[in-house]
Order: sequence, then structure tokens, then C-alpha cells
Amino acid sequence: MHLALMFFLVAAAVELVAVAADWTALQWVAKPLLAPLLAVYLIRRAKIDLVVVALGFATAGDVALLVDDDVAFLLGMACFLGTQICLTVAFLRRARARWWAFALYGLLWALANALLWEQLGDLRVPVLVYSLVLSAMAAAAVGVSPRVAAGGAFFLVSDFLIGLDAADVGVPGQPVLIMATYITALALIVTGWARLSGARSR
Repeated sequence: MHLALMFFLVAAAVELVAVAADWTALQWVAKPLLAPLLAVYLIRRAKIDLVVVALGFATAGDVALLVDDDVAFLLGMACFLGTQICLTVAFLRRARARWWAFALYGLLWALANALLWEQLGDLRVPVLVYSLVLSAMAAAAVGVSPRVAAGGAFFLVSDFLIGLDAADVGVPGQPVLIMATYITALALIVTGWARLSGARSR
């Protein structure tokens, strides 16, 4: 196993423990390492491309979301919007779009926003826009590979849980579930992308 990927798994485990125990200081240590370690792994396996840029946006978003503040939340959402745009463009460059995937994720997007619309208040429009791009990313991932598609789906689940939290809708174990699905999403997308990029570069 690549050294950067091993360190990522350690950082992921530490982050999940920190979230479960509500140790904020330890989260500040572990969470900002997740995306950069995957970026190192991807660069060593393939090359610098839009997925690496997406991980840069994700790092900035992770740091912003560590701050418990409405402005920081919007800044984090803006950073992850950059992540989703980069991933979507990268995926569409690699594979042909599957219309049924866009239709399915579009339906899920409409249902989720209808469900949370009243509770989101001032966050309605930012969430509407961000979740649309997120859904497009997940749909575009379907055409790349099963692993990358699974990563896109996990990303959608993680951010839907964040949306529930923003709407004051509680789910048992919500903070840990958010991080677990997010970590899984990043790992699946990056390892799936590295496999394809590595194969193409040979």
C-alpha cells in the first residue's frame, strides 16, 4: 500500500474518533490532512489534474467547516462547490454522460430540496445551487467506473446529512456518519481515479 494512503487511513481513523468523542482540537489536526494525503497519493500514481485541484478545494472547505459559524459554513460550501465543479468536469472529460444517471440524481435533488426547503431558511438558495452541482457530479461519476460512481453517491449522502443538520433535523450518530461517508467518498473517488489514470498513462 502506498505510504500516503496508509497515512490517510490513520488520519481518517483519528478523525472519526475525534468526531465521536467531540475532541475539536484533534479534529483540527486530522481533518485538514485527509484530502492532501489523497492528493499526494494521486499525484504519485497518476498526475496533477482537476481531481487534484478538487482535493485542494476540499482541504480549504474542511478547514472552513471546522469553524462553528454561519459565514464559515457558507465559505466551506463555496470551497466544496469548487470541488464538485472540478470533479464534474474531470468525469465528463473521461467518460460519456449517462442520461439516466442525471435524471435519477436530478429527481433526488428535487425531492431533497423540497423536503428541507422550509427548514433551511436563509440557506435555501446556497443549498439549492450547491446540491445541484453535487448531484451533477454524482451523476457524471456513474460514467467513469463503479468505484468512482460509489464515491459520488457517498459524497451525496454525506452532504445530505449536513443538509439535515443545517435544517435542524437530527439523525442518530449524525456527526460520525457525515465524516464516515465523506471519508469513504474521497477514498473511493481518488483510488478509482488513480486506477484509471495509471492504466491510461502506461
